[in-house]
Amino acid sequence: MKNERILLFILAAAMFTHIMDFMIMMPLSPSLMSIFDINAQQFSLLVSSYTITAGITGFLAAFWIDRFDRKSMMLFMYFGFTLGTLACAYAPTYPFLLIARSLAGAFGGVLGALILSIVSDAIPLERRASGLGIVMASFSVASVFGVPFGLFLTSKYSWHAPFLFLGIIAVVIFGLMLGFIPPLRSHLNGTHKKPIEILSRIFGQRSTLLGLTFVSVLTLGHFTIVPFIAAYMVGNVGFSNDDLSYIYLVGGALTIFFSPWVGKMADKHGRLKIFTIFGSLVILPILFITNMPPMPLWSALVVAGIFFIFSNGRMVPSTTMETAIISPESRGSYMSIRSSVQQLTSGLASFLAGTIISEKASMFSPEAKALVNYGYVGLIAVFFSLVSLWLARKLQVAEGA
Repeated sequence: MKNERILLFILAAAMFTHIMDFMIMMPLSPSLMSIFDINAQQFSLLVSSYTITAGITGFLAAFWIDRFDRKSMMLFMYFGFTLGTLACAYAPTYPFLLIARSLAGAFGGVLGALILSIVSDAIPLERRASGLGIVMASFSVASVFGVPFGLFLTSKYSWHAPFLFLGIIAVVIFGLMLGFIPPLRSHLNGTHKKPIEILSRIFGQRSTLLGLTFVSVLTLGHFTIVPFIAAYMVGNVGFSNDDLSYIYLVGGALTIFFSPWVGKMADKHGRLKIFTIFGSLVILPILFITNMPPMPLWSALVVAGIFFIFSNGRMVPSTTMETAIISPESRGSYMSIRSSVQQLTSGLASFLAGTIISEKASMFSPEAKALVNYGYVGLIAVFFSLVSLWLARKLQVAEGA
């Protein structure tokens, strides 16, 4: 159990850097749109470039990821991710930053799939939701500490500073991986499947196709709205750029507690039941946060906090259900393709929202831009969230998962 806790800590730390690297872009939207003089569509490309390259490499990784020791693959992918993040720290222009984000995404997407595969291989299904709850609490830590601290570094120095901070932390975590993660070869069975066999195994079965459809729909119900929350709060609700850190501080602090608790509840009461509860509860916060009028800071934070709790609450049981769709010897390939599909869908969701949203002058600040049609994006998110509730009931557990 001690070794298991060490493994979960290192994986959670790696996931923290991966998630913060992605999340920090969203609250930086007002600053980057002003500094580079770009519009909402151009900013959405910064977000989607990360997810699109992650999707492409995730798909390609599916053909060879299960052939190697998980530790070796983890070290390789995390090294590349660290280089990409440091490149973001030194990006002088919008095109350079776009390329650096693509590089970070190329390694980051596979990294996320590897972390989930390692947890799934190391922890049996009856305790897996609790383990995943700990690792996925890194999302909350990134929110409560990473994003506010990143915004502090931005206001104190420049937007480059958060990426430099992440790069330094990633170097330390790489050393911990090298020294403390043991070889992980339990998934190896001595045979290497051909690419066509891997594709047939994943795309030729109803259960895995349903799983990929499920993660796509769930992602569309989430990432259509998330990239533009910060810009909406500044331009439409009346937040200052400094106030943005409070959203992630409050939401993250709440979900640090709730994420492991949701994992335990999913193990105790059933993954589907807990997913259905939180997947239903998140509908109203989605509608409110995408149609929020100008209001006091405290009341906006209450709404944002509820959204983070319910949104994170559906992610822990849904991820656990997805890891159980396939047997261990093919799990790395499936989770890579799942990550690929998720990242590509995230990019599609961000791009779709960017084409629907338009801008006008903000009544709160001459530098800020108010978003128009964000409420329509919220309706799209609600539709896909409801479809995900229906699809979740059709997922099946694979033998030996």
